[in-house]
Amino acid sequence: MLRCMSNRVYVTVQKRGVISLPPDVRRRHHLDEPGAQVEIAERTDGVIELRPQVAIPADQRWFWNERWQAMEREADADVEAGRVARFDSAEDLIAELDDGE
Repeated sequence: MLRCMSNRVYVTVQKRGVISLPPDVRRRHHLDEPGAQVEIAERTDGVIELRPQVAIPADQRWFWNERWQAMEREADADVEAGRVARFDSAEDLIAELDDGE
C-alpha cells in the first residue's frame, strides 16, 4: 500500500541559491548527516522536486549496475524457489562439486 504524506513548508532562497531544509524533514529523510545528497528534478510542468539519494562509494558501484542487479534478482528467486543446497562443511561442498563433473 502506498501512503502519500503531504507536508508543505516554505523556505527562503538565500544568497547564492542556498536553501535550508527544516530539521524535522532532514531527520525524517536521513539528510541530517554530512555528505547527504538530494537529487533535484525539474519537471516540464515547472515543478521542482527534491529526492533524497544515497551516495554509492565508487568501489561499490559494480554492485548497483543493472546486470549485477539482474543476477541478484535471479539468485533471490532461486533461494525463494528452494533451488539451493546447504552444506555442513567446505569439504562437503567440494565433494558435491566433484560429483557433478
